[in-house]
Formats: sequence, C-alpha cells, structure tokens
Amino acid sequence: MNRPDPPDTTLTVAIVDDNLVRAAILEEGLHMAGIAQVSVLSGKTNLLRQLVALDPDVVIIDLEDPSRDVLEQMFQVSRVVARPVAMFVDRSDRAMIEAAVDAGVSAYIVDGLKRERVKPIVDMAISRFNAFSRLRGELEATRTELAERKVIDRAKGILMKNRGIGEEEAYALLRKTAMNQSRKLVEVARSLVTAASLLDGGEP
Repeated sequence: MNRPDPPDTTLTVAIVDDNLVRAAILEEGLHMAGIAQVSVLSGKTNLLRQLVALDPDVVIIDLEDPSRDVLEQMFQVSRVVARPVAMFVDRSDRAMIEAAVDAGVSAYIVDGLKRERVKPIVDMAISRFNAFSRLRGELEATRTELAERKVIDRAKGILMKNRGIGEEEAYALLRKTAMNQSRKLVEVARSLVTAASLLDGGEP
C-alpha cells in the first residue's frame, strides 16, 4: 500500500472550482502528494482579489464545460497572477488551447481529472512556468540592452558632432563622466540626449 508523501509545508496551492466534488478530487490528490497548504476558491466572486490575498505558489483552475466568457475570465486570471497555472477542462478546441497558451497557462489538461495525476501536472506547470519566465527575463534583458545601446550611440553622435571628436573619444568621455558622477553610463547618455533635444527644440 502506497503511503502519502510527507507534508510539503513550503508549497501553497489555490484550487479554483465551483464544483465541490471535483475540487475535493484535486485537493485529495494534492494531499496524497504531500502538499498540505491547499485552498479552494470559487470563481464567481472577487476571484482576483482572493488570489492576490492568498498569494499561492500554484493555481489550479478546474472547469467542467466552460463557456468562452468563463474561459476568457480564467485566462485573465492567468495573465494577471504571475504564477504557474494548471487548467483542467472537460472539452476544448484548438482556439481555446491557443488562447490558453497566449494567456500564459502552464498546463492545459483536457478531460484528465484524476487525483493521481494532479501532482505530476503541478510539477509540469511549475517547470514550464519557470522556463517561460527565464525566457521572458532574457528577452526583456536583451530589449533593455538594445535600448540602452541606442541611447549611448545617440549620445556619442552628439559629442562627435559638437566637439569634433571620434567615436572612441566620445565613448571615453561618456564613461569618464559617468565614473566621476558615480552614475551609470546609460544615465549620463540619456541626460545628454535629453539636454541636446531641449536645446534643439525637439524630442528625446
């Protein structure tokens, strides 16, 4: 006979389900897997407020035969709550699956509500969420780096034009100014671009 795993006191899970029987299946599956902190919420009233107050590590949304309006509401939850979201539905189609992916749902399970599957699905949702989060972070860092490089290039161009110096000299001047003022290079560059824009009567 399989014994339940020892309780996991670190992971908190919120179940969104208006059907008490189905919610009980999910809750039992989580408890069997050793997850002790489980809360069951209704999706009908103030769901986002409840989730924000609870601040769970994982959200499980269970919908029997959802209308598109209900699905859209749940997808909105997924977009707003920056947590792994696993969604169980009885019926679906390609459009709904694509919408779930766009909304950031980490695991979208069609007709698969069984208590022994709950923990592996939660693990999968967490793993996918973390992978997507890393990708988003890397993409955002790349965008920021490109934007900063553009500002620095504009600042170098202003110095090269106004002082009649080369690119390396302009960069060295920006870097020296940043060091002297204990500021980031991009902050100095942005200030220069803004000042030059004001003097020219244009926009940064």
